[in-house]
Amino acid sequence: MDRIDRAGRTIAAPPAAVYGALLDPRALEAWLPPEGMRGRIERWDPRPGGGFRMILTYPDAAGGPGKTTADTDVVDVGFAELVPGERVVQEAVFEADDPAYAGTMTMTWHLTAAGPGTDVTVTATGVPAGIDQAVHEEAIASSLANLAAHVEATG
Repeated sequence: MDRIDRAGRTIAAPPAAVYGALLDPRALEAWLPPEGMRGRIERWDPRPGGGFRMILTYPDAAGGPGKTTADTDVVDVGFAELVPGERVVQEAVFEADDPAYAGTMTMTWHLTAAGPGTDVTVTATGVPAGIDQAVHEEAIASSLANLAAHVEATG
């Protein structure tokens, strides 16, 4: 059976606001890195077939070994599908010498109106074998908590 990592959260903001935060480079830098990391976007092309390159840095390298260097994860993300207010499909490739991190991971962000808010569910398939499932799901949940805090504070 193919592995599927997932996490979800209800965010007190409409789908359009959540979708906007998925396609704003400064917003992504603020909320996408999970707890214990910082992010910086180097390239940005928000269209199907476009994407971005993000440098994720561990301020304390002992807290989590990087995939690219001792304290960084570099990931190239392509936008496979963009459906305003409903879905963002990303294809992520980590820059790493270790084959345990090779391959393309697909992250699908599903947005569903839930009263005045949005149910956000993230599913990840093709997750590299070197990424522990429980740790990955915790990281996705952390990013969702950051997204909620960001969107709810700005909305």
